[in-house]
Amino acid sequence: MREECKQTGPSLSAQGYAHQKTKHMDWKLEESAQKTDSRVLQEQEVILEDTGEDSISESFRLLQIDVECEHREGEMLPTGSAMWCSKNVQRKQRHWEKIVAAKKSKRKQEKERRKANRVENSGICPQHSKRFLRSLTKERLLEAKHSGPRLCIDLSMTHHMSKKELSRLAGQIRRLYGSNKKANRPFWIYLTGFTTDSPLYEECLRMNDGFSSYLLDITEEDCFSLFPLETLVYLTPDSEHALEDIDLNKVYILGGLVDESIQKKVTFQKAQEHSVNTARLPIQEYMVRCQNEKNYHSEILAINQVFDILSTYFETQNWPEALKKGVSSRKGYILQNSVDDGQPKELQKAKLLEVS
Repeated sequence: MREECKQTGPSLSAQGYAHQKTKHMDWKLEESAQKTDSRVLQEQEVILEDTGEDSISESFRLLQIDVECEHREGEMLPTGSAMWCSKNVQRKQRHWEKIVAAKKSKRKQEKERRKANRVENSGICPQHSKRFLRSLTKERLLEAKHSGPRLCIDLSMTHHMSKKELSRLAGQIRRLYGSNKKANRPFWIYLTGFTTDSPLYEECLRMNDGFSSYLLDITEEDCFSLFPLETLVYLTPDSEHALEDIDLNKVYILGGLVDESIQKKVTFQKAQEHSVNTARLPIQEYMVRCQNEKNYHSEILAINQVFDILSTYFETQNWPEALKKGVSSRKGYILQNSVDDGQPKELQKAKLLEVS
C-alpha cells in the first residue's frame, strides 16, 4: 500500500499543477478580452461624440432593421426551408403555375407545328430569311421608283386638322406604306407639302416605328409644282370622270385629309384651282347601293383604302375584285350581281347588242 501511494502521489500532484496553470491562462485571456472590449467601447464613445446625433439615430435605425429581420426570420416554418403563406396565396400561386405551364406547352406545340409546316412545304415554297425578304422588298420599291406607277399624298391641307385627325392620318399613312411594301407591283410614294417641323411629322414619328427610314420621297414642295400639270390626276369622289385604267405616265394624287366636319369638295376645288384633271373610283359603275339601318351611302374612303383599290387593280386588272377589297359594306355599297367578267353591266349590254 505504501508503495502504491508513493507511485500515485507524484502523478496527482502533476495533474493539480497542470490544472492550476490552465486556470491561470484562462484568467489572463479573459482579462485581455475585457481590456480590449473596454478600449473598443471607449473608441466608439469618441466616434459618437464626434459624429453627433445623426450617427446615433442611424445606429438605432440599423438596430431596428436587425430586429425586423429577426422578427421575419421568426415567421419561418420550423423547417426553415420556406416562408409561411396563407391558403389564398398558395391557391393563387398554384393557379399562376398552371397558366405558365399552359403557355409553355402552347409555345412548344406552336413551334412543333411551324417545324412540321416547314418540312411539309420545303419542296413547294422555300423559306427565306428575314434579311433576304427585306432586301427583296427594298429592291422592288427602288425599281418602282424608276419604272412603276407614281402616287402623291397631298399633305398641304393638314394645318386645319385637329390632333385626333392628325393621328388618324398618320395611321392611314402607315397602313398605306405597309400595303405597298407587300405588293408584288408596288407604287412609288411621294409625301408632298410635308415639312419635318409640322405636327403631322411628329405624329408620324410617334405612331409609326421606323418612319424616318420609309422608302419614299418626302418633300416640302407642292405636288402641283413638283410635276408637270398635264401629268397629274387628282383622285376625288366629287369628280365626274370615272378612273378607267392606271397609266404609268400619269401621277395620281390623293388628298391627305381627315375631316370629321365633312367639308365637301375640298380636294375637287383645289384641283380646279390648278387646272388639273380629276377622276373618281368607278364605284357607281361596278357597285350598287344596299339597304342598311342608317340608310348611309358614301364614296369617301381613307387614303389607305383608296390605295388598296389602286394596288389590287394594278396587279389584277379587275375593278370588281379591287373595289371589293377597298370598299366595305359599311359604306352602303355592294358589287353588282351581274358582274362576272370584270365588265360593268352597261358594257355587257352594249357587247350583246353588237353581237346581235
